[in-house]
Amino acid sequence: MRTIRNVIYVVKPYERGIQETLGRYTRFVMPGLGFQIPAVHLIRVRDIREHTMDIHPQPVITKDNVEIQVDGIMWVRPASDEESIKRTFYSIDDWKRAVTQLAMTNLRQEFGDLTLDESLVAREKIASALQAALNAFAEEWGLKISKVEIRLIDPPEDIKRAMHKQKTAEQERRSMRLLATGEFEASEQQKLATIQRAEGERAAAIMVAEGKAEAIRLVNEAAQQYFQGNAQTLKQMEMTENALRDNAKIVITEEGISPTLLLGTLPVSVAPSEK
Repeated sequence: MRTIRNVIYVVKPYERGIQETLGRYTRFVMPGLGFQIPAVHLIRVRDIREHTMDIHPQPVITKDNVEIQVDGIMWVRPASDEESIKRTFYSIDDWKRAVTQLAMTNLRQEFGDLTLDESLVAREKIASALQAALNAFAEEWGLKISKVEIRLIDPPEDIKRAMHKQKTAEQERRSMRLLATGEFEASEQQKLATIQRAEGERAAAIMVAEGKAEAIRLVNEAAQQYFQGNAQTLKQMEMTENALRDNAKIVITEEGISPTLLLGTLPVSVAPSEK
């Protein structure tokens, strides 16, 4: 707060004020340039920006009778309307001190309703509850609690050592469980790989055997279908070659090739070859 007694005054954009005439409230002062009579008027100005305020470290006792050290921080601002500015001057003498003391008292109460374990994981819950409790009173003083944060929750040293041991044991237990799970999964993968490899080898052997059988079948079918006819043709060609050597002529009939002697002998039929 600042007090203006000059004839000419300036209220800044982040300020609001009140004017008193001979000790009585007369009007609300907005930002800008103004004039007053120093012997008659007095201007009181309030900064309406957010004020950062510490909740000092203090011991509190939890629901399970453990004493811990806690502290916090809060953001408070006077409301900018006329009625709220009047309350900051006439409803409370030192609003910053009042809010700080109120926060410390309610902080002890909030932690007193929780056990140590609950307190360590309930920072946001405690901060929200504390903010709501502070705003219920601060409104009467023309103030607004914008935000509250719990910064420190410090248990005694013996509690911290026990918590550390518990955390270490839990980490070791999780590590052993992960290791066992990894080994089990590795063995399962190895077993599956062995089975798949055996099945692949078996399938490959079957395919090779089937390929060989199919090749033999095809050779047999080809031999049965083509070898006899080719042998007959070869025999005919041999006989034709022999006939030509004996001055014979070639007679082509519907039944095939027949060699005939030039001396007028009868056509000689080609004897079928033996199988």
